[in-house]
This record gives sequence, structure tokens and C-alpha cells, in this order.
Amino acid sequence: MPHASFVPLRIFSAYTMLEGAIDPKAVAKRARELGFPAAAICDRNGLYGTMPFSDACVASGVQPVIGALLCVARPDLPQGAPPTFDWLALYAQDACGYDNLCALVSAAHLDRPIEEQAHVSFDTLDGRTDGLIALTAGAEGALARLLAERQQAAADVYADRLQALFRDRLYIELSRRLDPVEGAAEPHLIALADGRGLPLIATNPSCYAEESFHEAHDVMLCIAASAYVDSEERTKSSLDAWIKPAHEMKRLFDDLPEALANTLVLAQRCAVAAPSRKPILPSIAGDPTAVVEQLRADARTGLEARLEKIAGDGEEYRTRLEFELDVITGMGFAGYFLIVADFIKWAKDNNIPVGPGRGSGAGSVVAWSLTITDLDPLKLGLLFERFLNPDRVSMPDFDIDFCETRREEVIRYVQSKYGRDHVAQIITFGRLKARAVLKDTGRVLQMPYGQIDRLAKLVPNHPTDPWTLQRSLNGVAELASEYRSDREVRRLFDLAMKLEGLPRHVSTHAAGVVIADRPLDQLVPLYRDPRSDMPVTQFDMKYVEAAGLVKFDFLGLKTLSVLQRAQDLIEAREGHRPGLDALEWDDEAVYALLARGDTVGVFQMESEGMRRALVGVRPSAFGDIIAIGAL
Repeated sequence: MPHASFVPLRIFSAYTMLEGAIDPKAVAKRARELGFPAAAICDRNGLYGTMPFSDACVASGVQPVIGALLCVARPDLPQGAPPTFDWLALYAQDACGYDNLCALVSAAHLDRPIEEQAHVSFDTLDGRTDGLIALTAGAEGALARLLAERQQAAADVYADRLQALFRDRLYIELSRRLDPVEGAAEPHLIALADGRGLPLIATNPSCYAEESFHEAHDVMLCIAASAYVDSEERTKSSLDAWIKPAHEMKRLFDDLPEALANTLVLAQRCAVAAPSRKPILPSIAGDPTAVVEQLRADARTGLEARLEKIAGDGEEYRTRLEFELDVITGMGFAGYFLIVADFIKWAKDNNIPVGPGRGSGAGSVVAWSLTITDLDPLKLGLLFERFLNPDRVSMPDFDIDFCETRREEVIRYVQSKYGRDHVAQIITFGRLKARAVLKDTGRVLQMPYGQIDRLAKLVPNHPTDPWTLQRSLNGVAELASEYRSDREVRRLFDLAMKLEGLPRHVSTHAAGVVIADRPLDQLVPLYRDPRSDMPVTQFDMKYVEAAGLVKFDFLGLKTLSVLQRAQDLIEAREGHRPGLDALEWDDEAVYALLARGDTVGVFQMESEGMRRALVGVRPSAFGDIIAIGAL
């Protein structure tokens, strides 16, 4: 089948949050349906959706074009004038361009004053434009704005600056959406392009996939602005902001066929997707051979120290240790163990409580020998293969608990050791979930609060089994009845269901931290959480790992803080400090307490369900506690 004669280059995915409403994977699907040979997502100051978009395009037989709409502070303003922020659409031609794009979107978030919107200065572009193609960004770009304001001289100076940076990789962008700035600027943009020998390119900035989504998009903009749909004084959705098919674009640009043809040319000039990499770790001991040798030496030394407190010759432990070392080094994870052991040792040396071990990592004799864990895997019959298995290749993942009040100190130590620009937290996305999107939609439609609240409470709320609005309509008779009989309720649900699941805001992973062997903006795009001075990856947990970054969990556990406080109080009163690792596991009074279900404040044993299980099982040995915890 012949491909369409147009490539959409200005699509906001759902990661231009509360403005774009298309999942990156859905962009690829829609591009295939419309016969586009390629498509680009171009989110504001972000590459959040780049990896899922790239993967989906490859699976759909569509060429991904990686872009971002970068906010740039306008240069050459009069002294004392307030800053003006314009936009520039940038696309990666090759690996160098992708690296520069990562660096620029990261700089937009990390290098600006926190009180200003994310942006870069114009000078930041200098030296970072190799491998990048630039579009002038239509009505949001400085050229169109200046020309619409009849500032021809300032527009010429700005065009000179862009040409000096991008040379033959600069396109003059035209969009035809009945926008007053675009309309006023278009003849001047065409004249400027003609006078400078610059190519024209046609775009249709798109926020949603199909024309029928317009009303839902308008509601989404109201949610973003805390405005009402019936208000006149608000930003409204454009009727043209959908992914138009090639025949519609041909009709719009019938007088400028070269502007359409250049969308294909640009796509042909771009040949890069978000890269997937093998795990990348900083080296703690030099070259890979030295890392392996250090792990073996540290683990053997640590095991002998552990065996001094255990009866017997220890041969079973040594055999298990050598087996694990062969597996760990054969899978290339020696550096991971050394890094984890290093920051845990630092925490313990600085009197920061660390958990004894949790999850499958407690089954490793190597981890026990390195004091990553403090539980004897052989004594407890724990299996190493649950943690690492050569037949199931995946990154090791220690769940490491630190005192809640001092967890940040450990992260700061890691930053100081490897470099602040080598360490980042991991982004998470808050989404428009069923109850929340129903309430948000009802609010902007100005429906009575009592009615919205009552309808939202009819949506089942099971954290482990979340119900969508569609499932609720199918499974809750009262909701289904109101949906059928009440036109306003039907409109509410129809609009809310279109928005359900879209990202609403960003946050950070509760525990995940990534550590790299180089500045992170050379590997992934970064974001700044306004509540922290630590960078955050723009890729979520799934895709940071695909990009080659390794996650380390720094969990903050209140129980450890409580235990340390208890030790402090006992020491102050009794004159000696009890050692938690010296406590016996056969204290009858403890088992009696557990059997009564008197476990409020006991980690993993304090929920109502666990307390009922304890009363029913009446544990009398440590193995009983293990079994209950595994439920």
C-alpha cells in the first residue's frame, strides 16, 4: 500500500500533561491507520514518552521521529525588560542529535531559576545543535510572534541566530488553524524563507487523535486550568488540534505542496530511536577484572568473619559462596554488589539503622558475607536461585531498608561518592483514575457536588483490583441505571471515560535511585521535582532500566527509627545498649504477643488481616512467622 504524502511532526503525547491526550503507543497505532510512513511526538521540554513511542512504532512498521518542543528565553531584549519565552521544535537526526536533545531538555529543567518556567537560554543552544533539525514552532515560536507584531528587524536578527546554529537544518514552520498569530505571520514567514533560501514545512500541532475527542480535550484543558466549561475567560481546545489525515493536509496546503513534501524529507533525514542499552554501572574498583577480584576477596573475607560466630568447619558456606560468586560474576553483576555493600557499610559506620534483609536478596550468602544482609541463608533454608538465576536473566534487586529519618543521608553519600550529576531519582506519573476523573469532569461541568460525590462513591475502590469507569458501568446496577436514564450523567461518564488513565502530574518513585558511570543527561533526559534539588529521570522505572540504568532501592522504614529510639531510651535508663542482632528467636513472651494479635506497630504484622491470621495460626516458632509473612 502506498504511504501517505505527509508526516505529522507536531504531536503532543499525553506526557505534555493536561494538554496532550494521546498515549505514545496510540500515536504509532494511529499513524499506521492513516498510512503515515513516519510520525513524531514533540512534547514540551520532554522526552518522557520516547521509549514506548519508539517501541510501538517499530512494532507497527512506522518510523519514529524523536522530537521535543523546547522553551527558549528570547535573546536581545532591552535591559530591564521582563523575560519572554518562545518555543523551538527540535528533532534528532542521529545518535549525536539524540544526546544533544537529552542534554537540552534536561538543562531546561535543571539549569533555570526554580521560580521560572522550565526553559533554556538562547546561548545554551550553542554547541548543542549538531544532529538536530529545528522547526520555528509556528505561532509559539519567536519568528511568527515577532512578524505578527510587525517587528521585521528583530525577526531578521532572530533568524540570523537560528541559521548560524542550524545552517541547512532549519525549516520555517507553517500551520493553518485559524490562529491569529499564524495568519498574521504567514505571508512574512514565506517571504523570509524565500529571501533566505530556507525550506517551508507544514504542520498541524495535534493534541488528540481523532476529531470526535474535541469536547473531552476541552474538558481536560478546564481541569488543567481549574476553569468551568461554560466560562468564556479560559483557554479553549482548538477544533483543528487532531491528527489530520494526509488528504486533509493536502487540501489545507494545496498552494504550497513543497511544505508537505518537506515533512517526508525531514523524516528521511532522521534515523534514530531511543536507544536500549545493557546495564551501565560506575566502576568501584577500576576495570572489570579488578571489580570481580575485589568482590571475590571481600566476600571471602566477610564470610570468614561471619563463620567465627558459627559452629562447624563452614565448608557448606564456602561451597555456596563460590557457587554464588561464579553466577554473579558470570552475569556481570559484581559491581552491583560492591556498590550496595559500600553504601550499606557507610550507613552502619555512621550509626544509621539498616534493615537485616528483606525479599529474595536475603537468600544470598555473598550478600550476607558483604553485610548487605544480616540473615544466615543456610540456617533459614533460603534459596539463592530466587534472587539470581542464569536461566532467568534480570537485574538483582535488593530491597534495602534504612531508618526513615536518616535515609536522605545515605543518598547524599552516594551523590558525593559518584557525583551529583551521576545520581537521580526515578519519575512516576499520577494518572486520572476512575473516581478522580469523574469528580474532576463533574466539577468543570458544574454539576452539583453532592451528585458527583455520590456517583464517584458508587465506583468500587479496590487498590489491588482497580475498577475502570467502563467496568463500573457494567458491574454496578445503580450506575448503569443512571447512565441510561439521565442525559447529564451519560455525558459526564462519556467524557470522563475518554480522559481516564491519562497522566495528570509527575512525582518520584518512593525508593528508587539510579547511579551511572557518567553524567545522567548523557543517557536519559532529566526533570526537576520542585520539592527536591535532586534530578529525576524523565523515563519511568521500566524504561530507565531499558535505557541501561540500574535501580537501587533506598527504602525509608519508620520501624527502624522506632527501634533505634527504643535502644536510646533503654541505654539512657539502664546504662547499657541492647544489641538487636543478639536477640534470641525463641522468646515465649514474643510468641504470646503475636498469638494475641497485639502487633500494632510491628512491621508487616500490623494490618487487620495479618492480626487475624496471627490469632488463627498462633505462631510458636520463627518458621511460622515466615509462613504468615509470605501470605
